[in-house]
Amino acid sequence: MSDAIKHECGISVIRLLKPLEYYKEKYGTAFYGVNKMYLMMEKQHNRGQDGAGFASIKLDMNAGERYMSRVRSSQQQPIQDIFAQINDRINTELEQHPEYADDVALQKRNIPYIGELLLGHVRYGTFGKNSIESVHPFIRQNNWMHRNLIMAGNFNMTNVNELFDNLVQLGQHPKEMADTVTVMEKIGHFLDDAVAKLYKQIKKEGYNKQEASPLIAERLKVSKILRRAAKNFDGGYAMAGLLGHGDAFVLRDPAGIRPAYYYQDDEVVVVASERPAIQTVFNISYDDVQELDPGHAFIIKKDGSTSLKQVLEPTERKACSFERIYFSRGSDKEIYQERKELGKLIFPKILTAIDNDIKRTVFSYIPNTAETSFFGMVKEAQNYLNKKKEEQILSIGAKITREELHEILEVRPRIEKVAIKDAKLRTFITQDSSRDDLVAHVYDISYGSVDEGDNLVIIDDSIVRGTTLKKSILRILDRLSPKKIIVVSSAPQIRFPDCYGIDMAKLEDFIAFRAALALHKDRGTMHIVEDIYKKCLTQVNNHDTDVINYVKEFYAPFTADEISLKSGELLSPPDIKAEVQIIYQTIENLHQACPKNLGDWYFTGNYPTAGGNRVVNRAFINFYEGKNERAY
Repeated sequence: MSDAIKHECGISVIRLLKPLEYYKEKYGTAFYGVNKMYLMMEKQHNRGQDGAGFASIKLDMNAGERYMSRVRSSQQQPIQDIFAQINDRINTELEQHPEYADDVALQKRNIPYIGELLLGHVRYGTFGKNSIESVHPFIRQNNWMHRNLIMAGNFNMTNVNELFDNLVQLGQHPKEMADTVTVMEKIGHFLDDAVAKLYKQIKKEGYNKQEASPLIAERLKVSKILRRAAKNFDGGYAMAGLLGHGDAFVLRDPAGIRPAYYYQDDEVVVVASERPAIQTVFNISYDDVQELDPGHAFIIKKDGSTSLKQVLEPTERKACSFERIYFSRGSDKEIYQERKELGKLIFPKILTAIDNDIKRTVFSYIPNTAETSFFGMVKEAQNYLNKKKEEQILSIGAKITREELHEILEVRPRIEKVAIKDAKLRTFITQDSSRDDLVAHVYDISYGSVDEGDNLVIIDDSIVRGTTLKKSILRILDRLSPKKIIVVSSAPQIRFPDCYGIDMAKLEDFIAFRAALALHKDRGTMHIVEDIYKKCLTQVNNHDTDVINYVKEFYAPFTADEISLKSGELLSPPDIKAEVQIIYQTIENLHQACPKNLGDWYFTGNYPTAGGNRVVNRAFINFYEGKNERAY
């Protein structure tokens, strides 16, 4: 993607089902779980590079022995940083105590991070917050083992204020109004309540206080706790939690907005945000990994037993399509095919834009995530040419000469790697004040890859703001002297903000919004914009379920092609020589390519939860009032 947008986050849970001695004997180390967690986090680093965290729980420790560990980092390479800290600590302990080397029991008792239950998290920072205090996992500590709660998640709640007020009504005094803290405290409240009730019940049965502890762990119904805590959650989420005594869970939202997958065998249970991460790290097949159903929790009890429990009534499945287009790892079998299909389906629009002149057209892509859709586009171009060749050969018939046949067969799509991304330079672009000066040099070109007067088709997976296109890509492509530059987005026009975890919160950031606004000005229909603002204001105090997305009316007067055409005008630098055209995918083609992930609210405004309509209206109010702030 040429425009950098951020997404939060990636999770991984690992539960070792055998004693640590088993892994020492079979794999040569009792740190098998730690090593696997490192790999799981690295294989999901595409989901977050601003922060990383790791937590572990040791099972069946004696009173007074440390059984929980956590390490977090917001350094430039956070995953490497936290595991460097872990390795340093482990190596220091082993150097100072050589007797630990072959004694797994001593390692478990004395070395932190080693344990049977592990939680990892990679994070993209939002709201400008990227301090260590914002990095998951979060810990809610208590002297009662069962009441300790460690949580990390890939989520965003649209109704944080409501959830915060619920906690206050329960008598709590939350330390901040952040969705992670609020969610953890909500679950923690009902965890406390469940433990207290079980304790009273077990005491009535005649057990003493010490005898009660293992019975509480055995009888605790995690699904019931989650059901009570999550009934008012409005957002997209895959959240993971560890309880101090050894239970664990991963809960997915009812619309399946955020992804979660799991795998288990007789040695290990794994839950993660990415299917291919589990496949690669544990060397298993695609079919071995299962998707966690929306509204369900995957629960791992202390004894290692697992269960799937429906916590919330599933709604219409609206799994995030942006996961498929951009964020998730393209090595996933389904995602790879879907991205190729997106490239294939948009080819007819490309053909129209180049007037069917494939001979004078160079096809390329904006590295690196658009490469797969590029393959689909080129394959469809080849299919088109093959049909043309068949027609030509059949029309000539048996009289065809070798030279004529050779000339026909020689025609093929001209494929070049035109744009080259300077990945190292990208890491320095963090502040808006310096971005404009540096962004022009993020990409370079392959000189000589395009002949003067050619059409140049270059595909990107999505065009969000268009900043990099205007300030960098189009300018450098123009140096190749093409007649026409056609920039193709394998995703439809992004028109509406996301509020479920992707960092796209301000309407005026979107080139499609700016194009529609320009069309309103051109046609003298700014009164429609004012009317939408007034309608949004009338709903400010409405309950979320009563809010209507009036921002749809902003785009209604224009066709998608009209907005695309205006986008091309706005993104064309004033001194560019080539004609510029922007082509976007259609909604219908998106659904055809990604039939299981129909969450398309950023393209259509059809939000899967009631809170989404409130967020988009607030975003429009902020735009109209000139407030440069997020809508949630």
